[in-house]
Amino acid sequence: MSKKWYENWFNSPYYHILYHQRNDEEAEYFLSNLLNHLSPQLDCRLLDIACGRGRHSIYLNKKGYNVTGIDLSYANIKHAKQFENERLKFFVHDMRYLFYINYFDIAFNLFTSFGYFDTEKDHVNALKAFQKSLKSDGVLVLDYFNSRKIVQNLTQQEIKHIDGIDFHINKKVIGGSVVKSIAFEHKRTDFLFKEEVKAFSLSDFERMFERSGFEITAMFGDYSLNEFDENNSDRIIFICKKANV
Repeated sequence: MSKKWYENWFNSPYYHILYHQRNDEEAEYFLSNLLNHLSPQLDCRLLDIACGRGRHSIYLNKKGYNVTGIDLSYANIKHAKQFENERLKFFVHDMRYLFYINYFDIAFNLFTSFGYFDTEKDHVNALKAFQKSLKSDGVLVLDYFNSRKIVQNLTQQEIKHIDGIDFHINKKVIGGSVVKSIAFEHKRTDFLFKEEVKAFSLSDFERMFERSGFEITAMFGDYSLNEFDENNSDRIIFICKKANV
């Protein structure tokens, strides 16, 4: 069976070349604001879902927390494992499947690390797995791009010159997803990767959270935790708790 786009692309070294400029200061600023908002105790257990190479997990651990990072990419986890300690662990794991039960105080899913799957059922199954991993009073933080603004302001074509590679990037909205194709040549070999992320709206998330046993307790529109505005905000950041059944 052929691999899904995210299995190929996130395992590729070219993914990290293209996105090397991702701002650690911005990520740490966002996490600091979240910690100030959530005020978790230092004995809390934190789960970083789709942790990549672990930059958020590492920062949270440096703040004194017990952190577990999971990611589908073997290459990412292999890189992250060099930073492990007694209170920081990384595992290869598919977010759609159960990982611990009633164990974590807060689960983070940050920087649009969601929306990759073919069906809504897959996304609801992932949210159900998040829900089951949390303690009864646990909290989920899910950070996604604001699809309305993304679609309205889509840059259809661009070329990025990085480390001697010309990345030719095309973006389209196809079947409810923002599809990005990434074509380039390196060492006399042509490559083509893609990203395909669902353009979930606020109402889509509300429906999926309800189906998976979450209640939204707060929403923000940027990393300063300003109020969400569907037309103008860059992000849609959800703070959710387990629903009372």
